[in-house]
Amino acid sequence: MSLDGAFLHCVKEELSALVGARVDKISQPSREEIVVSLRMLGGEDRSAKKIMFSANGTAARVHFTELEFENPSAPPLFCMILRKHLSGGKLVGIRQDDLERILYFDFECVNEIGDKVLNTLTSEIMGRYSNIILIRDGRVVDSIKRITDGGDENFTGRRILPNIPYEAPPRVPRFSLLNTDVSDIFAELFGKEYDSQRLAKALVNVLEGIAPIFARECAYYAAGDVDAVVGELSDPVKMRVGDFLENAKNSLNGAANYTLLTDETGKKKDFSFVEIKQYGTLYKAEKFDSPSKLLDSFYGAAARQDRMKQKARDLLKTVNTAYERVSRKLELQKKELAECAEREVFRMIGDLINANIYRLEKGMTKCVLEDFYTGEPREISLDVRLTPAQNAQKYYNEYRKLDTAERKLTEFIKKGGEELSYLDSVLDFIRRSETALELAEIRRELLEQGYIRARKGDDRLSKKPSEPLKFRSSEGFEILVGRNNRQNDILTLKTAKATDIWLHTKDIAGSHVIIRTNGQTPSEKTITEAAILAAYHSKGKSGSGVPVDYVAVKFVKKPAGAKPGMVIFTNNKTLYVTPDESTVEKLRGKD
Repeated sequence: MSLDGAFLHCVKEELSALVGARVDKISQPSREEIVVSLRMLGGEDRSAKKIMFSANGTAARVHFTELEFENPSAPPLFCMILRKHLSGGKLVGIRQDDLERILYFDFECVNEIGDKVLNTLTSEIMGRYSNIILIRDGRVVDSIKRITDGGDENFTGRRILPNIPYEAPPRVPRFSLLNTDVSDIFAELFGKEYDSQRLAKALVNVLEGIAPIFARECAYYAAGDVDAVVGELSDPVKMRVGDFLENAKNSLNGAANYTLLTDETGKKKDFSFVEIKQYGTLYKAEKFDSPSKLLDSFYGAAARQDRMKQKARDLLKTVNTAYERVSRKLELQKKELAECAEREVFRMIGDLINANIYRLEKGMTKCVLEDFYTGEPREISLDVRLTPAQNAQKYYNEYRKLDTAERKLTEFIKKGGEELSYLDSVLDFIRRSETALELAEIRRELLEQGYIRARKGDDRLSKKPSEPLKFRSSEGFEILVGRNNRQNDILTLKTAKATDIWLHTKDIAGSHVIIRTNGQTPSEKTITEAAILAAYHSKGKSGSGVPVDYVAVKFVKKPAGAKPGMVIFTNNKTLYVTPDESTVEKLRGKD
């Protein structure tokens, strides 16, 4: 779901509290995100407030943020341009044209020769066309996404390039809830043009800056049916539509009900500035006291994963290439192993030749002998250059060759399967990494295992392992979760005591999980909570009924020569759980 113009208006009202503040810091944590910190110079609260600007096609937004961000070692070009033109600038206004999904941040700055100038940082929230643009005197200084015609004569979009005039996106004329009387909206909405349309769709066509969830909620509130058709509405239902729109106008003027919907697994589904009842008990509604806090919650985790995915691109490519190479090799070995199943035929033919050697002579090209296994005659090819005994030996040699190949291939296939499991676990850890330090640890692991070559700067990679994730069960037991394979080994083989409980998803790549028992016996509730953590921190995170093995640490061993994170265990039991983000957050350690 994308941020609509009405919700953006609520954000603008909240951000307006920073008018008069000066730019303190500017950073660009990812390719499509900018974070601007502003600080009020007067008043009691002089702490810096951060504004997140995102032009991500699936998560475009602008709002206050309290999240922490890792920045690249060298700032990207657009970040440096913003620092040059906005650093120390004073925010003098935030503008929005009715309920358009564009906010204009006006900064009073000083240019290179000391003159005061007005620079405008523009946040355009338009799905995949979203952008962040710096404007001065009506011309583009630069943008986080430069848009050209690409040499296409039929290009009809806007060009966004340095030094060209800024043009606002084309706008479809529609009514704004902010400054339009409901009677005017009624005249348009209940005219003949929309009679055959669903009320929710008609509202989106008539009103500016509203999301489908808002339109459906209006239909549900008025008619009790999100699919209600305009032409079938009674007068009382139309009056309820008017009541809903009047209440929505009040919400935009400071009485908003910021609502976030989550499913039973804790996955965030949608949000709005009005109370949402159309889903009944299907989704859980969580209320927030500010639009920015809601947006932080809704987009924060996904945006963090996207930032890490960008940083992990090279590692993912390397490991995926290795995974595909091992997979192809494994398939070839399995085909060769299937061919080895014919080896017994060669031994049997050798036996037949030896049993009938007195009937055969050198120079024969073939013979027909009675198969003493089936009683049926069998035609056997012979080498004319060899004696009967040598022909028998030739078949025995072929048998021994295939028998040896089968033993070797079986061993190779076993090792190949183990390597695939290891690479699968590395891919899972890369995708779940939350910090640059975690990626650095995985890179060092791959370096040690020979999957990547050393490069300049690798000697500076931290050799000190990071701390495992810490949680606490509802009964007070500490639960530790590994962040990568090296940490899994340390956690299970060095940190954990023999009486602690070890958990891991069954046949699914994931983290080792340890319940620190301190000599006590955890209840089934604690083990279930730890199993949920194991499932959540695994490749099965999005599944349901995920199998999780658990056993005392004393029954977990690491075979000699095994890859990092690979262990064997006995005496285990298995639980089936569904990963739940809300449970994970509830268990997160607060030490």
